[in-house]
Amino acid sequence: MRAARLIKMVLLLQSRPSMTAGELARELEVSERTVTRDAQALSEAGVPVYADRGRAGGYRLIGGYRTRLTGLARGEAEALFLSGVPGALREMGLEDAASAARLKVSAALLPSLRDASRTAAQRFHLDAPGWFKEPRTPELLPAVADAVWDDRVVRARYRRDEAEVERELEPYGLVLKAGVWYLCARVAGGGTHRVYRIDRFIGVEAGEERFVRDEEFDLPGFWEERAEQFARSILRAEVVLRLSPTGLRQLPHVTEPVSVRAARESAGEPDDEGWVTVTLPVESEDVAYGQLFALGPEAEVLAPAGLRERFADAARRTADRYR
Repeated sequence: MRAARLIKMVLLLQSRPSMTAGELARELEVSERTVTRDAQALSEAGVPVYADRGRAGGYRLIGGYRTRLTGLARGEAEALFLSGVPGALREMGLEDAASAARLKVSAALLPSLRDASRTAAQRFHLDAPGWFKEPRTPELLPAVADAVWDDRVVRARYRRDEAEVERELEPYGLVLKAGVWYLCARVAGGGTHRVYRIDRFIGVEAGEERFVRDEEFDLPGFWEERAEQFARSILRAEVVLRLSPTGLRQLPHVTEPVSVRAARESAGEPDDEGWVTVTLPVESEDVAYGQLFALGPEAEVLAPAGLRERFADAARRTADRYR
């Protein structure tokens, strides 16, 4: 364990001019005291790790030192080939570049590892779109992807409701969610980051101007936060339900995770039949009707009264149909 950590420390210092003890501690997931001990151990082993003192100090390698401990193990090589998702790369127009990179990596590997690309591909495949959906690649996705990679400001025209809107955007990152591509971008000149569906873009023009990327922007964290906000924003109504044990287990299959978590948190003690009463956030009564109908007799709507009557009427008509 320590040997692997020492190697990682050397590789980190080799890739950057200097790193503070705090930065190394975060990367290595250890304390700053452990970083100090590890640096001393490397120095004693002949690796020229130098510690700069003072507020702006840190650790660095001196004398142009380069380690030869950069060979890949089989697991590392296979993981490297898994890092490129073929379908997504193809849709962004990067298939040729990715293919060339894989060939170069394969040529650099030891002969015993050159089958890593084949063994990885036969053990993992990502099919991003959801079931029962015809995947469609937005026509303008490659142009957007080029701007993202080059940090170029784009002039984008897109549909918003019935109107057409034009904005200058700083494209920060792309997200593929359930077969749908999204752009996380900031309006040029400042402002907050927003999310745009790329299939709603009508035109995209990238100029020569580049924007300065906010290095603190975290795409995965931003997307997770916005996705949670969006899921909560559309839940504008509530339904009170009685659920059987089976209905409670099936609830995640018919509605959003945010709604399911809220329902479980609101659940009281089971009654004499083992059923629980929950309050379920929903987008609307119409949406709730379509979702909860899938639970059949495992759910009973208690409120609102109008929705309860719709289910009662559906139950009567269904019984009449099967009588």
